[in-house]
Amino acid sequence: METIEISTQQKVAEQERMAEVLVTGEQLRLRLHEEKIIKDRRHHLKTYPNCFVAKELIDWLIDHKEASDRETAVKLVQKLLDHSIIHHVCDEHKEFKDAKLFYRFRKDDGTFPMVNEVKVFMRGQRLYEKLMNSESKVLQLREEEGVKYERTFIAFDFIQWLIQEGEVMSRSEAEQLGRRLLEHGIIQHVSNKHHFVDSNLLFQFRMNFRRRRRLMELLSERSPLVPESYDSPFCLRKQSHDSKTTSFLSVSPTKEVKIISAVRRSSMSSSGSSGYFSTSPTLSSSPPVLCNPKSVLKKSVTADELLTPGAPYMRKTLTIVGDAVGWGFVVRGSKPCYIQAVDPSGPAAAAGMKVCQFVVCVNGLNVLHVDYKTVSNLILTGPRTIVMEVMEELDF
Repeated sequence: METIEISTQQKVAEQERMAEVLVTGEQLRLRLHEEKIIKDRRHHLKTYPNCFVAKELIDWLIDHKEASDRETAVKLVQKLLDHSIIHHVCDEHKEFKDAKLFYRFRKDDGTFPMVNEVKVFMRGQRLYEKLMNSESKVLQLREEEGVKYERTFIAFDFIQWLIQEGEVMSRSEAEQLGRRLLEHGIIQHVSNKHHFVDSNLLFQFRMNFRRRRRLMELLSERSPLVPESYDSPFCLRKQSHDSKTTSFLSVSPTKEVKIISAVRRSSMSSSGSSGYFSTSPTLSSSPPVLCNPKSVLKKSVTADELLTPGAPYMRKTLTIVGDAVGWGFVVRGSKPCYIQAVDPSGPAAAAGMKVCQFVVCVNGLNVLHVDYKTVSNLILTGPRTIVMEVMEELDF
């Protein structure tokens, strides 16, 4: 089986974040047009078509509960400016200001930068909408190995549809298009084990382009994603056929078997948990995660004890590529955090993760002196591929 390289996964995660900003910005643009916030305006005898007043937009965002205060609203719109979705009409202000200044969506004046990544994204979005509006059943809910996936298609059928719709001229051209869509984070193999090929393999659109985004999702990487009463939501493997909750067996060092319930990592969709990875992940509406209530550690260990020269601990680096269900582990504790449980059939176990290992670094950031909520947030807001440094006790 072909596994996507780590560098590609990281690139896909970045492009996926960009895609979320593009979709959110476009949805906002359409809403502002509908409510006449965007319109032709005059200043000093000159007409500026299709623009909005910054101060009016901030008022509108607060009135429509898209932001809690003006400072937050400015940060949200700055995200759009940073991604070249909007700009000052005369390009005189590089920062968004809560003032009587004119700004415009670049899509309304034809200045939107059509780089290759954006072209692929826009084509992927158009194909998604075309499939959703089509009477064909190429795109639909399907089940594989007991897990249900939304927005899926069989590669062979998708290629056939592309040819019938005149999107491509040949199957080889369609396959190349599919590979570009996958490499840019638009589609993925449902278990992330294969690149796109003309076959009976099952793929899915990673995003629901029609889901209405809230602008606050643009700042999600700065906000806590794990409620304080919840444990770490990384035990994401299945033993039941319930699409919202799942469980697996975890064996502690004392060989005591415990059942751990978990929720999937999903997109912020009001329609419920989908099990997909997204730029703005959150917990689903499933019950709270109830991990092993009792620590698996035989004794508490401080960060200083771990780092003491000659201490009986060995450092390891683990590269974990999350699949369509998640990473498959639970982290708990504080200063340092430790691995509370590992799904024996999950990606974490395959990478060499074990219970009782202490978490040292996540994607290059030292986390020895933080709690599991911070580690959870760091992982949830990062790429699907995580690189973790852990320390485990030596066996003598």
